[in-house]
Amino acid sequence: MPLPIRYRALRGLVRAPIRAFFRRVDVEGAEHVPTDRGGVLVAWHPNGLIDPALILAAFPRRVVFGAREGLLRWPIVGPLMRALGTVPIYRSVDQEALSPEERRAANRASLGALADAVAGGSFAALFPEGTSHDEPGLAPIRAGAARLALQAAEQTPPEARPPVVVPVGLHYEDKGTFRTRALVTFHPPLPIEGDADALTARIEDALVEAVRPTESWALHALMHRARALIAAEAAARRGERPRDSMALRASGYAQIWHGYHVRTRTHPAEIEALRRDTRGYHRQLELLDLADADLDRPPRLGSFVLVAGAVLQALAVLLLLPPLLVIGYAVNLPPYWALKGLTALVAKAGSEAATVKIFGGVVLFPIAWTVFGVLVALKVAGLDAVAPGLVPVAAGVVGAALAAAGGAAALVYGEVAIGAWRAVRVRIARWRHADRLAALRAMRADLHDRFVALADGLQLPV
Repeated sequence: MPLPIRYRALRGLVRAPIRAFFRRVDVEGAEHVPTDRGGVLVAWHPNGLIDPALILAAFPRRVVFGAREGLLRWPIVGPLMRALGTVPIYRSVDQEALSPEERRAANRASLGALADAVAGGSFAALFPEGTSHDEPGLAPIRAGAARLALQAAEQTPPEARPPVVVPVGLHYEDKGTFRTRALVTFHPPLPIEGDADALTARIEDALVEAVRPTESWALHALMHRARALIAAEAAARRGERPRDSMALRASGYAQIWHGYHVRTRTHPAEIEALRRDTRGYHRQLELLDLADADLDRPPRLGSFVLVAGAVLQALAVLLLLPPLLVIGYAVNLPPYWALKGLTALVAKAGSEAATVKIFGGVVLFPIAWTVFGVLVALKVAGLDAVAPGLVPVAAGVVGAALAAAGGAAALVYGEVAIGAWRAVRVRIARWRHADRLAALRAMRADLHDRFVALADGLQLPV
């Protein structure tokens, strides 16, 4: 069934800032989303409002969210969520004015509305942890999603296909950083059976497999470092550049995570030695500001023609697009720095940083473009005698459009220039520290072989 036009338009409003914030969003496992029945999406909640926005942008069918009631009272975000059919969830920490009985009654009504949608063949989405957080693992899983799924299954007509629970993995390259990458993975569906406690336990197990939690961010980072060094060494031995995508990162991390937990039980001393030596290897890489793949060959420059590097690239762009870039930087830098200050002030938890940046940017950047357009219109208002009313308005519209286009041009140029400067810097490091790079290549090869020997049948990143 095609999505309603209004829903597609509202989803487009959400997709636009998501595409601007993330350099790339990949989607895996769409084949696991059933098309012949309803279901409940469950995901962990590490990144504030970005989590539901990513699911909404990536999910191929219509989905209704359950969200804490306070979010529906936010300016801009609240009306958009209500227009998308978001159902309020009433938490005790947010609803001091309600008695426990009133709050439970309100939540029963909310779950009932979501269950009706699922029983009718639609999808609902909940975050069973109940709150967004900045931890590398799962917060305690609550039973609301299981109760919703069971209620929906009871209400589904006998002739209809029974609903399912679809676990969702949300993976961020660097969740609070502008222009990084994200991955949304839909995992195989779970049948809805058993009581609420049993189904909650199965949902938790599925989310553990989707998230691969660790007890600390330090261990999380170390697993990614092990993944990167193994993949880089394997690619070097094949004579290739390492393949790098969010899907490969997620699958490689999952293999390291699984192997770590298996071998920690059987070979704890070897695992501890690998942890120590991998940290030492990466500390030396970081001192040179290099990545694993830089040991074998420098990154490509941003342009095939401009082989002289970042300086010529910068000069060429500045010669070709000076007015647009000047307008872009002049108009868009003030809201950019305002957002950085606002993020530092408001986003106490790391899980809210990207939310503030995206939804704050949706407000501040258009305001900056509009103000610039008004200033342009006022500047040319003296031309009313030639074309009364038209010239200032047209000039203002063009000025606002140039401010937006200049911001996009400045963004693209910035990414190209940063990539080129890094390529030049790596080349300089490879020239100045050739002996240290040779030692690091030997360390990486030794660590790779130790990982392979310890794996002994377990899968490793390629």
